Amino acid sequence: MIGHTVIAIEDEIEYVQGIWMSTRSRTWLDLARRLRVPDLVCMGDQLIRTPRPEFEERETAFTTLEALRKLVDRHKNLQGVVRAREALDLMRVGADSAPESLLRLAMLDAGIPEPELQVQLRQNDPFSPSADLGFRVRRVALQYDGGHHHEREQISSDRRRDKAFESAGWTVLKFGKSDLADNFSAATQKIKSALRSAWLDPAVSAGFSRGT
Repeated sequence: MIGHTVIAIEDEIEYVQGIWMSTRSRTWLDLARRLRVPDLVCMGDQLIRTPRPEFEERETAFTTLEALRKLVDRHKNLQGVVRAREALDLMRVGADSAPESLLRLAMLDAGIPEPELQVQLRQNDPFSPSADLGFRVRRVALQYDGGHHHEREQISSDRRRDKAFESAGWTVLKFGKSDLADNFSAATQKIKSALRSAWLDPAVSAGFSRGT
């Protein structure tokens, strides 16, 4: 264990179960001196994402991008602050897991346009199935299936979700642990191929030209 001394303002610490500790946001900023930008993005995405009340017993995000930017601006000379700013520019609301964030970053590194996050098949329908990432105009849905997706009940749910997208004319690409280990190198090639195929599809390209 290595101790570090930092200057923290009152609203950057909190009292939890009898222990004073840094807030989640301040911890994220302090880790900027050690973590790589992709790891900071993953951590930050989890701080700003919209929670699922039925599973998490909370309805609001831990913080917001605006609040994190104010925190960073407050500590202009802190070691790692440049890296923190770079991560802030890459963070997005909507990533439910670190692998989803890393897939998005890998896509950007590969020159793929930035995808939408939590793409609903039917917009503004709370009961609509959704894709982790995707391109609505080109009807390409991307799913990262983590370990819990191997459970029997979840497998059945995933099949219904994927079938709904495919029945609506979408291409569904699914990725997992092996793709993560590969830094999504093969995955990005599959995504590029799917987007090219969608562009060549007359129905899809017509929709794209109309902006639908």
